[in-house]
Amino acid sequence: MLAGIDTHKDTLAVAVIDDAGRPVIVTEVANTEAGFDSLEQLLTAHAVTRVGIEGSGNYGRGAAVHLVLTGSAEVVEVPPSLTSRERSGRPGAGKTDPVDAVAIARITAREPTLPPVRLAVGQAADLRALADYRAQLVAERTALANRAHSELHGLLPGYQAQIPRLTAPTFIAKAKDLLAGQTSVRALLTRRRLTRLAELTVEIREVADLITAAVAQVDTGLTEPYDLGPVGAATILGEVADVRRYRSRHAFAAANGTAPIPASSGRTTRHRLNRSGNRTLNRVLYTMAITQIRADTEGRAYYLRKRAEGKTGREALRCLKRRLSDVVYKTLHEDLAAGRAPTAIGR
Repeated sequence: MLAGIDTHKDTLAVAVIDDAGRPVIVTEVANTEAGFDSLEQLLTAHAVTRVGIEGSGNYGRGAAVHLVLTGSAEVVEVPPSLTSRERSGRPGAGKTDPVDAVAIARITAREPTLPPVRLAVGQAADLRALADYRAQLVAERTALANRAHSELHGLLPGYQAQIPRLTAPTFIAKAKDLLAGQTSVRALLTRRRLTRLAELTVEIREVADLITAAVAQVDTGLTEPYDLGPVGAATILGEVADVRRYRSRHAFAAANGTAPIPASSGRTTRHRLNRSGNRTLNRVLYTMAITQIRADTEGRAYYLRKRAEGKTGREALRCLKRRLSDVVYKTLHEDLAAGRAPTAIGR
């Protein structure tokens, strides 16, 4: 027997299917500790050997951790895109939680390469929480800075010659000085925005220090030869959690969106950009690639070789990102072998 779980804030829709994909039971349990116990009893009663969960990193996190800790079934992560595709292939069924649960169960039965759930505990979870929080602060600061720039342009035309950006304390202080004496409502609100920008800048640096200290405790090899700072390393370690979730470097590349997608037809053989996968990991790999290209590095030499082969700049960049994905995968396995990987359940 196999099972699929569609997760929501208050409930978990559960479907158990047989080997032929026919629903044996479709039900709903509460997304609480008591509900997890009921879920475990249900799966045990039906001798379920594999469970697929959609949203194991969000609303399904508690259920996923509970099943891994207490159950004997394999627990895997099902991407929402696969659920949507499975559901759309059965017209007339509509979209309901039970329908999604059955679709997740059938995907679990059909796809042997689904990765194990990412367990949000231990050092990996701490690193991910820190990296996510810093990213949230940076996004807030960017939006606020853009708004402040817009207001400053109206209040002080030509100010940008003296204040090119608002991400440094000196420029924020200078903007406040330029607004001194202005009593309009817009000037008052802009000063408030500038004060908040200064607070965000300080907090971002404090969180970056926390990340640096946390990564130092892991002692990962990611920060050594690849121009990857502590924030990038923490992001990778937090998103991956356990590199053993990926059966090969190719599976890892597919999961982070650096593996190109075949788009051949007839006599034309080509690949197109992969826009799926973990975009957070993909963004870190993109930053790594750009950093490599700008300096005299092995990555730049590889990029130039691809350009000499006739590839465009974007194509060569994608090739470099794919190569860096392999490097990260290899390094994470080396960390694991050396005992440097972040702790998680099962370690």
